[in-house]
Amino acid sequence: MHAEGRITGLSDDGLGTLETKGRGIYVPFAYPGDVVRVRRTKRRFGRLLARDFELLEPSPLRRAPGCPHFGKCGGCLWQGLKYGEQLRLKAELFERIAGIGAPIKGSPKIWGFRNISNFIVSTRGIGLKEYGNPLGVVELSECPVFSTRTPEYLRALRAFLTETGLKPWNLKKKVGDVHYLQVREGKLTGEVMVNIIAHARPSGEVAETLGDYFSFADSLYWSLKANERDDPRGEPELIEGKPFIRERIGDVTYLIHPNSFFQTNSYALELLLRAVEGFVDGERVLDLYSGVGTFGVWLAKKGFAVEGVEINPFAVEMARKNAELNDVNAKFRVGRAEETPIGEYDTVVVDPPRKGLRETAESLLKSGVERVVYVSCNPKAFRLDYANHLRKAYRIDGAVLVDMFSHTPHVEAVVKLVRKN
Repeated sequence: MHAEGRITGLSDDGLGTLETKGRGIYVPFAYPGDVVRVRRTKRRFGRLLARDFELLEPSPLRRAPGCPHFGKCGGCLWQGLKYGEQLRLKAELFERIAGIGAPIKGSPKIWGFRNISNFIVSTRGIGLKEYGNPLGVVELSECPVFSTRTPEYLRALRAFLTETGLKPWNLKKKVGDVHYLQVREGKLTGEVMVNIIAHARPSGEVAETLGDYFSFADSLYWSLKANERDDPRGEPELIEGKPFIRERIGDVTYLIHPNSFFQTNSYALELLLRAVEGFVDGERVLDLYSGVGTFGVWLAKKGFAVEGVEINPFAVEMARKNAELNDVNAKFRVGRAEETPIGEYDTVVVDPPRKGLRETAESLLKSGVERVVYVSCNPKAFRLDYANHLRKAYRIDGAVLVDMFSHTPHVEAVVKLVRKN
């Protein structure tokens, strides 16, 4: 389908919207005010998505992107927007979806802020996925949102593959040896973790060669991937160095492991933690979906008595290590959030998965807890949780947005809920 016109708005997922002949076309990497010519579309999930378009007249909201791969790589849909406009539009989208107006705090750094990157190692290239093409890979030369050291990491990997003869993963045929290179950086400590995710164990010679090429790593892992799914997951084995790297957020130190989930923007994380802290009242805090203790350990460091519940046993183990490392009053245990009795707590902090609280919301309603601090990067899930459950007993008493994901449409929200009288 061919069409030409001005982008008049944004979809909930941050695509430019072009109205033509009574139909909407969704245009990635296009912004309000752009005039575009769409040459080709495809139908995806019930809507028309532009596959090929030409920018005829740029919007005044635009800026020059900071990455040569912008427009093809799927990592940064909004990198062509001025940063102030990104923040404004994120707040507008959040209000439209969640029904809450809230101030937004920008990231202290918008380049080199990501503390993790998963580079796919494929027969089509080594880098990141193309937008809208599950088999497409952008051959990366750099990644300004991750690290100035990206070229060094990629050079080391390519040289390692050349010397060992290990084969990149074929996405279509689902064969090959090495599938992902995962790199984590402690932005505030300077420590580096490298994790090769592969479909076979390394020989002694391969492991030794890996250590030679990644000698700069403080922690070096090889993760065995036992399935063909295209994700950066495997069973990690330490090859060289320390089992953990550290990240320092304010006066709290966190341990990072290949299997740890940790917020991806170390610089904005302190803003998020302080937003949560600002909404917590009383002394006793229950941290549901506590993960590796990101919120719980921070709050305990500030003097709150914290109990955390998390379904993942390994995450609980890491949370306990983080509590011990920081010498704080925080206890973590394995459990399902929806089955957790909510006793005499002053505040419950929830950071649910993207699907939202669901059954856990009913537990909160039945409890007598006065305050709930809801943390989420999914405004649709919050809206449903509040409309279907939480609004029966709680009112919204404040909200703050934190830009954890610069150059994307996503934003992290912290919402304070107070029990109605």
